[in-house]
Amino acid sequence: MKAIYYPMAILTVGLALLSSCSKKGGVTPVKKAKVLTVSTLAGNGTAGLLNGTGAATEFNQASDLAISSSGDLYVGDWLNNVVRKINLSSSVVTTFAGTGAPGFLNGTLSTSTFNGIAHVTFDKSGNLLLADEQNNSIREITTAGNVITIAGRGTPGYVDGAALTAAFNTPGNLVVDANGNIYVADTGNQVIRKITLSTGMVSTYAGTGVRGLTDGNLASATFSSPYGIGIDASGNIFVADAANNVIRKLTVSTGTVTTFAGTGQQGLANGTALSSTFFHPGALTFDSNGNLFVSELGNNTIRKIATDGIVSTYAGTGTAGAADGEATSATFQQPNGLAFDSSGNLYVADQLNNKIRMIALK
Repeated sequence: MKAIYYPMAILTVGLALLSSCSKKGGVTPVKKAKVLTVSTLAGNGTAGLLNGTGAATEFNQASDLAISSSGDLYVGDWLNNVVRKINLSSSVVTTFAGTGAPGFLNGTLSTSTFNGIAHVTFDKSGNLLLADEQNNSIREITTAGNVITIAGRGTPGYVDGAALTAAFNTPGNLVVDANGNIYVADTGNQVIRKITLSTGMVSTYAGTGVRGLTDGNLASATFSSPYGIGIDASGNIFVADAANNVIRKLTVSTGTVTTFAGTGQQGLANGTALSSTFFHPGALTFDSNGNLFVSELGNNTIRKIATDGIVSTYAGTGTAGAADGEATSATFQQPNGLAFDSSGNLYVADQLNNKIRMIALK
């Protein structure tokens, strides 16, 4: 930062004023500015399935987060094969759905089974949607507390058609549009799939199925391990194209795919969107102002793409670790899922640290 120098006359006047104030009872202390800070909300760092409060709990590679309309945080606990629930006012952690055993069984919250929950998100009606990665399916936990399969037949493949006969290959993240249609980053198939609510049909929305980094129309564009997916206020879809180290934008009105941020080279360079570099971007989420946030499994950071197109590091140093503190010095280890609460606090599924972290102004 450039040094700032003040004329001696100003300093003299300033000192005189301070002296005067001192004689009248002292200078009013200046309030300390709030600093962006990372703290641990839940998890002690040990891999396990232990409920309780805050740091007395255990997770096993928790992969994703979603906040309900009532303000509770739901966690896709990947290797535990369950959905956990965190009451944000008390930090109490409970198991919401799943037995913990890997399986592919629908039913009640306590009897249903999952296999590698990669993503969780809520639809407009309050149903919780899951990307059940190792079951190659999209599941739903209804508001009535029932677990059902929306799409996918449980085995890997690449088949469009009726939802329950369609096939996916390790689906990553998913988003829901204003009409209730679901878009899935079908990671193993290198495409973006669409589940149309009104017809119950699965189709390929973007991508050829061949690995690549080609922009253009939806049908001819190519991806490489698309994983994270987000949707903006205008309904445009953004994809963390993980193996390409870029963020792609699917403009719904024109049916085109463009590279939104990143050069394609692996790195940790901030700056303008198309000159910045990423390393295995994971989850995506927007804040209330339209800024896009990216978790980076390779760089162990959370990046921010502002509405003006400038990329910055929001939290993390780029080195793996589990240190809390100011965002510029805090460390993560393969952070994945992201979720904002109504107050603007950002929660992070710090996957390999087996913790849930919070980034807030404090």
